[in-house]
Amino acid sequence: MAISVTVLLLMLCSRTGSESQPWSYLTETETLDFGAIPAGSYETNVYYDPGPIGILFQMARTFLHVVQPNPLPHELIIEVIKQNYGQVLHQYQEIIYYEIGFIICATLGIVFILLMPLVGLCFCMCRCCDNCGGELHQRQKKNADCRRSCFATSLLVVTVFITAGTLCMFAANENLTNQVKGVKKLVNNNFQDLHTLLTYAPTQLNYIIQQYDTAKNKALSDLNNIGNILGNKIKARLGKDITPALDDVFNMARDIAETKEALENVKSSRQTLDETTTKLQANLTDVRTSLNNILNDAACRVPRTIPYCNDIRGSLDSLNINANFSTLKDVDSELTKVNDVLKTDFTNLISKGYSAFNNTPEVVQKETKSISSDVKSILNQVGENISSFRKKAVIDDIVNISAAYLNQGQRYFHEYLPHLEKYDFYRWLGGVALCCSVVLILAFNYLGLLCGSCGFDKHASPTTRGCVSNTGGNLLIAGVGVSFIFSWLLMLVVLATFIAGGNVEKLACQSLKDNSLFKVLDTPYLLNSQWKDFLSGALLSKSNTNLTFQSVYSKCHKNEGIYSAFQLQNLFNAIDLNLSAYTTNLTDKFSNIDVNLSNIVILDEEAKKSLQDFTETGIDNIDYIAYFNEIKKTVTKVDLRTFANDLEAKANAVPAGALAMALRGHINNIRTIYKQQVIPLKEAVKYVKARNILNQSIGILQNSAANLKVKVEGAINDVEAAQHLINNNGTHIVKQETHHYIKTLASYFNEYLEWTKDAVNNEVAACKPVANAVDTFDMILCGFIVDSLNGFWFGLGCCTVFLIPSIIIAVKLAKFYRRMDTEDVYDDSIMEYW
Repeated sequence: MAISVTVLLLMLCSRTGSESQPWSYLTETETLDFGAIPAGSYETNVYYDPGPIGILFQMARTFLHVVQPNPLPHELIIEVIKQNYGQVLHQYQEIIYYEIGFIICATLGIVFILLMPLVGLCFCMCRCCDNCGGELHQRQKKNADCRRSCFATSLLVVTVFITAGTLCMFAANENLTNQVKGVKKLVNNNFQDLHTLLTYAPTQLNYIIQQYDTAKNKALSDLNNIGNILGNKIKARLGKDITPALDDVFNMARDIAETKEALENVKSSRQTLDETTTKLQANLTDVRTSLNNILNDAACRVPRTIPYCNDIRGSLDSLNINANFSTLKDVDSELTKVNDVLKTDFTNLISKGYSAFNNTPEVVQKETKSISSDVKSILNQVGENISSFRKKAVIDDIVNISAAYLNQGQRYFHEYLPHLEKYDFYRWLGGVALCCSVVLILAFNYLGLLCGSCGFDKHASPTTRGCVSNTGGNLLIAGVGVSFIFSWLLMLVVLATFIAGGNVEKLACQSLKDNSLFKVLDTPYLLNSQWKDFLSGALLSKSNTNLTFQSVYSKCHKNEGIYSAFQLQNLFNAIDLNLSAYTTNLTDKFSNIDVNLSNIVILDEEAKKSLQDFTETGIDNIDYIAYFNEIKKTVTKVDLRTFANDLEAKANAVPAGALAMALRGHINNIRTIYKQQVIPLKEAVKYVKARNILNQSIGILQNSAANLKVKVEGAINDVEAAQHLINNNGTHIVKQETHHYIKTLASYFNEYLEWTKDAVNNEVAACKPVANAVDTFDMILCGFIVDSLNGFWFGLGCCTVFLIPSIIIAVKLAKFYRRMDTEDVYDDSIMEYW
């Protein structure tokens, strides 16, 4: 199934990629959520903590490493497995070199086994002849007490060591029995986990197949919204040029409208200001004329009044309005030309351009309606073919065959497990018997030391020693006899278990821990002369496939999927669907998309001509400085109140008469003009508003006129460039975005494919139980059996070795506890000498 989707998507991407042009953006897709694959719960916990007895096992392994530190002889083991015994015999030196430690220890054990009965027999015969401590006569020595204490202490220490070895024997023997009791549950958990693996595998595959609907539904959703998705992509690409062009035209239309409004405001404001200053100008002119007539009177030719009249005559020019708006050039011509430009309905034209551009998604949706239905049909057919993969018999066959083998193995296990428990009980009894034989020797030693030490009387002579002391000595001699009887048998057991347990530990257990055993088993043509890799031939019937024990164990230990670990792609293949027709149809359907963008007209020629006419309206030739200068001027050239005050002062200076009276009359007239006309004019809302509107409108006109031709030409150039893009590159952009859309659709299935690959390789039928089975075998063989066996012979060996000093010391010490038949007699002088 996963491979089928791979082929579909690879062919789709290769077709679309070869026909499309490169573009400068990456594919952005939404991450799909396929959920969590249902997984079974595994029960096996491959963890073994031996507890305090682990110290004993570590001591035994350390001893074995000292005895045999050499690496695993791969070549020899390979020759043994191939049954090339002749070649093995030719390499006897290498065998001896590898086993030299075991050979030396075995030789010492054999010497012990052979010599101990012989030495015991000789010792017995020697004592029967009253030698070797058999003579019941003790010679008196000065350091007898010291020797006795040293012998007793040494025997106690040796006995304690033997006791420790015996406890190790008991612990190792009991540990093996206890662990064997847990083998049933442990192995059953392994079988249960393997059954769980097989049971959940079809369910997990079904889940993965069902998740194709997640990718398909996302693709169908995109197809249903192809107008919005593909149309908006095309719109975005075109909008990079069209939107700025439309915005420029819109801004120009707004500027033209604002220019018209500003010109109208300038016209009306100028008229208003001109009207408000005309009356004032007339009154000031009358006053100025009247004063000039008075100053021509004969009274002004009198020498005394001449200076005052001349001063008044010189100031008459300032008695005039300052802001004369009638001198400003009107804007009627410019306003007329702007109105002519505005006969073109820019708003309607721009709205049509925006509407045609924004309608791109609807156009795409309409043009791709039939294509979407065809693509949906193709996706449904692919889904049906993927679903049919689960119905293949090969998967069910693998599951059924594997389940049958598991059931058979589990049946054999339950059939032979009672025999294992039965034989383990016999082994346990034998171990207890061996322990009891050593305990018997320990009993003689401890009782002998106890009775001898408690019953010994240093004041009593050797011939008068008490019964308790004598019993202690006899017990020690009895222990020596039992030691001679059992020691060689104990060493025989030690030798057999040492050779067996030690070699299994070095050849099997240590090889499992460092993976050396896997390297041996993975030797080409080892287990079958016709198969390069045994697992490849046994499981896949393909001997040249690189499927090794090491790789399987390593991948299963990482809990990867069984499909990846066992390379099942070599056993069954999902590529049996002819998808070329689907991919060809899919690509052809989209390649036939023809989105007509010719109805997008940003601006027609008439509108462009109107924009050109706007540059010829003459607003850039208006004397804006003159307007600003007049606006800044005050109402009158001189402050009428100041002028009246100065005139009054001069009137008071001239001689009293008609001239003075006439001047005072004009002073009152000027003050009346100021109060009735100038002050109301400054405070009049109409006048102030007109000045402000005129000032603002002139500013707007000046901004509009600045670089007018450059702005208009820029807007027209942008419009023409955008229109050229639509007319000449629109189809190319549509194709590019269509290919991009196809890649987006394919990306959903690429993501599904990658998820499927990862799931099949790492989650479906995760083969941790297979690695757990190997680890369980290792734990049972090495942790339960071999470690316990090695701990047993290690403890028993210590006991057996320490029996030699125990025999020697016990024989020496017994002479100090037993009652003698004779003793040395010395006279007083000799005793004093001693």
